[in-house]
Amino acid sequence: MCGIFGYVGPRDAVKVTINGLKKLEYRGYDSSGIAGIKDGKIVHCKEVGKIAVMESKANELNLKLDVAISQTRWATHGKPSRVNAHPHFDNDHTLALVHNGIIENHSALRKALEEKGSVFVSDTDTEVVAHLISSNYDGDILKAVQQSLPVLKGNYAIALVHKNHPHQIVVAAHEMPLAIGVGKDETFVSSDTNSFGSQVQEVVFLGEGEIAVIKKDQFSLYDSSMAPISKKTKVMAQQMEDISKGEYEHYTLKEIFEQPQSLRSALLSRCLDEYGTAILEGLNFEVTELLSVERILILACGTSLHAGYVASYMLEDMARIPTQIEISSEFRYKNPVIPPRTLVIAISQSGETADTLAAVREIKAKGGRILAICNVMGSSLAREADSCLYLRAGAEIGVCSTKAFTSQVTVLTLFTLLMARMRHMSKGQGSEILQALKKLPDQVQTVLDRHDEIQALAKKYSHHDNFFFLGRHFMYPAALEGALKLKEISYINANGYPAGEMKHGPIALINADCPSITLLANKATYEKMLSNLQEVKSRNGPILAIASEGAHGLEKLADDIFYVPETIDETAVIPTSVALQLFAYYVAKERGADIDQPRNLAKSVTVE
Repeated sequence: MCGIFGYVGPRDAVKVTINGLKKLEYRGYDSSGIAGIKDGKIVHCKEVGKIAVMESKANELNLKLDVAISQTRWATHGKPSRVNAHPHFDNDHTLALVHNGIIENHSALRKALEEKGSVFVSDTDTEVVAHLISSNYDGDILKAVQQSLPVLKGNYAIALVHKNHPHQIVVAAHEMPLAIGVGKDETFVSSDTNSFGSQVQEVVFLGEGEIAVIKKDQFSLYDSSMAPISKKTKVMAQQMEDISKGEYEHYTLKEIFEQPQSLRSALLSRCLDEYGTAILEGLNFEVTELLSVERILILACGTSLHAGYVASYMLEDMARIPTQIEISSEFRYKNPVIPPRTLVIAISQSGETADTLAAVREIKAKGGRILAICNVMGSSLAREADSCLYLRAGAEIGVCSTKAFTSQVTVLTLFTLLMARMRHMSKGQGSEILQALKKLPDQVQTVLDRHDEIQALAKKYSHHDNFFFLGRHFMYPAALEGALKLKEISYINANGYPAGEMKHGPIALINADCPSITLLANKATYEKMLSNLQEVKSRNGPILAIASEGAHGLEKLADDIFYVPETIDETAVIPTSVALQLFAYYVAKERGADIDQPRNLAKSVTVE
């Protein structure tokens, strides 16, 4: 996983490229590098660590380039090191190449190339691509790339420069995002259009197997057979948001505190009060098609999976539609059966999650219909789905998802409401749900305003190395999500568990050194949860309870209690999750962890 950025134009290519790369650092940050052409030679700079380390070295070297490509890396093949950092080269340093994705047959290709005389210096799969293209080069770099791509198995987005073609970048993509940005007498390439900023007016996305030659004032597109193709450019939205940390210490904290606004954005113009239902732009299905849905399949990974769990409960309970939720990375291996009248909902914050995209493509090949829930316009998932509902959460830079999760739950609740009202749900029931949704931004603000209370609780519990997060019904996905947040940024062993299942084994782990975060904002299961708390307390387990205001019977069971505003069970996961996000943040801060860029993780998981 990584971010790619390249530039051809009249400005300082090193400065422009590094600035663009910084906006992609959330995609990978164990090493970075830049390469390009200067005076007919390949010149480069590669360093381990974050982009600032490489930038400092480039400045020390007074690096100057006419054309530049760069990459920020999250290691897959080979440990983080200067040698394994991108770009990679052929033996004679005639070309430099950056790559995002996985070359699955790299071992076989490496062996074949070594037999022909190639000498490899890194442990990466990417270096194979550089040597392969070089071996096919006979003066025509475009032809060399075209001949090399069919040999590669896996997925890739690549960008390369060649010393004999000093004023251009060649790019290609297969099952990986790559976009060309068109500016004024300058052209860019990037893994994510957010990195272009206001300097780009129009953008075009590379499709499967497509190749492009980028020059400062033009670009040429070709299909896999090298036939020229044309595509309409898309106008970039000019309201590029500020993705700086502002007054906050971390992006993660900023994004937690942005949730009242992100929730308002998710709800904006989507509530049809007159009829107690939702109206969803981007839902490009006919009413008859939605009415004919007999089964729903939800595909997601990580935090998006937890939002999907919440949706699965709601869709069955409110809309009475049988709903199955699957982990995308496992779904592909099931030889899935997709009956007629099945609607597939694919959830991904970035829209580039490789496992979810792979599952979507398999379903489309079987004739399934896809509804995407996504935060990034123009992403691969948004382009491949039949319909897409956008979160409108704004850019999320912190690796652990916060505002995107609560926006996912909100949008999925609106979709459930629509499906339920089209069936049996009364207008009065629909209006109750809408009113609960509309109160959420203020309720979340109430939780945020009490952040100092949560910080004090985090300080008290931060020395523990093992946690259980317990909940039932809607609070079970909330427990999974709370545990994930703590794992991601605090490096603490935390397990989300259905509270009723604790007695079937895990309760053996409960002791004075293993606190339980118990979630009690679900009215339907409240009394059962009190019994579970008693089981934990009788085994000397510390208890921190998150409960709705007005909850009774907790004082004698819980060591600490944090009360969240009362709401209906379907939406209680949102204020509860915000409290858990703050708890994880302050625990991580207390323990000195790298909160925005935790070890071993990257924001956009673009490898399978």
